[in-house]
Amino acid sequence: MIEQIECDQVCINTLRNLSMDAVEKAHSGHPGTPMGSAPTVYCLWQRFLRYDPDDPKWPNRDRFILSAGHASALLYSLLYLSGVKAASPSYENPDRLAVTLDDLKTFRQAGSRCTGHPEYGWTSGVETTTGPLGQGVAVSVGMAMAERWLAATYNRPDLKLFDHNVYALCSDGDMMEGISSEAASLAGHLKLANLCWIYDDNHITIEGSTDLTFTEDVAARFASYRWNVARVSDANDLRQLTQAYETFLDTQDRPTLIIVRSHIGYGAPHKQDTREAHGEPLGPEEVRLAKEFYDCDPDQQFQVPDGVREHFKAQIGKRGETAHAAWKKLFADYAAQYPDLAAQISCMQQRGLPRGWDDALPSFPADTKGLATRESSGKVLNAIAARMPWLLGGAADLAPSTKTELKGALYGDFQAPGQHENLNGNYRGRNFHFGLREHAMCAVVSGMSLSGLRPYAASFLIFTDYCRAALRLSAMMEIPVIFIWTHDSISLGEDGPTHQPIAQLASLRASPGMIVMRPADANEVVEAWRLIMQLTDRPVCLILTRQAVPTLDRSRYAPASGLSRGAYILADAENHNPDVLLLATGSEVSLCIAAYEQLKLEGIKARVVSMPSWEVFENQSQEYRDNVLPPGILARVAVEAASPFGWERYTGSGGRILGVNSFGLSAPAKIVAQCFGFEPSHVVAAAREQIERHASDASN
Repeated sequence: MIEQIECDQVCINTLRNLSMDAVEKAHSGHPGTPMGSAPTVYCLWQRFLRYDPDDPKWPNRDRFILSAGHASALLYSLLYLSGVKAASPSYENPDRLAVTLDDLKTFRQAGSRCTGHPEYGWTSGVETTTGPLGQGVAVSVGMAMAERWLAATYNRPDLKLFDHNVYALCSDGDMMEGISSEAASLAGHLKLANLCWIYDDNHITIEGSTDLTFTEDVAARFASYRWNVARVSDANDLRQLTQAYETFLDTQDRPTLIIVRSHIGYGAPHKQDTREAHGEPLGPEEVRLAKEFYDCDPDQQFQVPDGVREHFKAQIGKRGETAHAAWKKLFADYAAQYPDLAAQISCMQQRGLPRGWDDALPSFPADTKGLATRESSGKVLNAIAARMPWLLGGAADLAPSTKTELKGALYGDFQAPGQHENLNGNYRGRNFHFGLREHAMCAVVSGMSLSGLRPYAASFLIFTDYCRAALRLSAMMEIPVIFIWTHDSISLGEDGPTHQPIAQLASLRASPGMIVMRPADANEVVEAWRLIMQLTDRPVCLILTRQAVPTLDRSRYAPASGLSRGAYILADAENHNPDVLLLATGSEVSLCIAAYEQLKLEGIKARVVSMPSWEVFENQSQEYRDNVLPPGILARVAVEAASPFGWERYTGSGGRILGVNSFGLSAPAKIVAQCFGFEPSHVVAAAREQIERHASDASN
């Protein structure tokens, strides 16, 4: 037993030393949390985590999320000592380790696998991108929800394919961020007993002691969320830690919060329990003294004593290998008995689409009255969901308004069984109710996506302001989450400026990796969904109207399939040599069509270009883009009921942009549109002005 205790301590101190050395060599980073929480994560990984280092993408692995992403050096040290293999296309050599000792030595340097904060897809073993505090714990809720859904949907008696747990190490900062409260409240309501948050309670943030700002009773707060709460008074006590993890595993009716009292910068004689240990290197002399405290050689850097890696392999490595091998045999037996379900699971894990997924997509007849694009989107969503069992999601208390409910007795609501006598739900339900928690919702669906599901989340476009960090991280991770934003312009009318989105479209378009799609009518909505479902590596913001918009007559105008290229010529001059280009997205496309018809009567040659997705359009060839927007035609009018910001790239400095430069107006939709000039006559006038201006410029 003494030998085992000594071996554990050597391994823990190795984690500490590697983390300190990585930060010191980089002259940048956060050494204190790795030093204090090393025993906490060591105990979890070595004694409990079900994880196969040889296959870090095994579907039924336990998930470990470092929500305290500033402690990344600790995670990288764990990945190295555990021998986690590379399993990402970003690695040139898939046979190498996810993190090598050389990677640790290049911590926070260009090209290193050990980036400043953990990045999903770049370093194998990183389950989600973290750093902005609160994001990791919120994503962990999505992963736990995904496991409950997978288990309820696919497990069969004696064939339990899915029964993994989700662990997240979080910090004082995570506890303070509002998104963690949103996520914890939802997790408690859903009784996610497979979820464990480990709170590294070290009482220090960048500005100093948490007494400056954070004196609430965290345990009482989580008890009110209906969580089980366990305490560990000393992070260095492996016996207490073991008991706490066992308590989590024994708790079957709620999530667990383990509050672990630790000391930031543990072992550093002058910086332990100070803010200086948090966000900067300790300095060479303090590192030496800390290593002496650990009874390690102070003159050695990046030292891994003999037997340490072997000890990791004998515990987490052996346990994971055994569990994974048993699971593969289980899956083979499952596939023999339930081949269709096994095929679904395989397709899902590969981000594929089931055969015939688009067979029932609707087609909408021409209709001058038309319908709101949120309405047509709801019809398309349901048509796809009927053929794709892992397409699921919900809204932030707005499913009736966003038209995102999956309708039918087979779908049901995702709820904890027996949650409430008035709730007829279970974990197999595909309609998710996120409540008024927009920020957590967007992080949660990222967690669901990272687990292989194809989730969507919905709200009003204006409320993307609550979701920015989660939206940004979904784009960074390149995961195919579907975000559905309705009530997309000033045309929502009477709710007024507080609800009328102006800058939101421009800001979403500014995010690298995010596809923004604003279809013009019902048939463009169909094509939007057709494109969205085939994406595997980018999230999408689907922007939809509250008000009805005409369903265009495609026998007169170009097919809606042009949407697949981001922008296309919807209506053109007879000789394909227009005098003016009319550019628009969404509901304003029909305005441009009306203006086009009026200009045509006047003998003015116009071209209408529907531009539902700038990002998709920019990925087309230069030849195609020049064909749609000929560089020689300078007379251009862009029409969008939102901020004009960004349209200059398509209109040029001499073009005209009909947009909105205020926060809107509370009035009936038609009155609002008139007040801001969104009517055909205004577009016609702008087109004439553009033709005259550029004709004059040419003559001069």
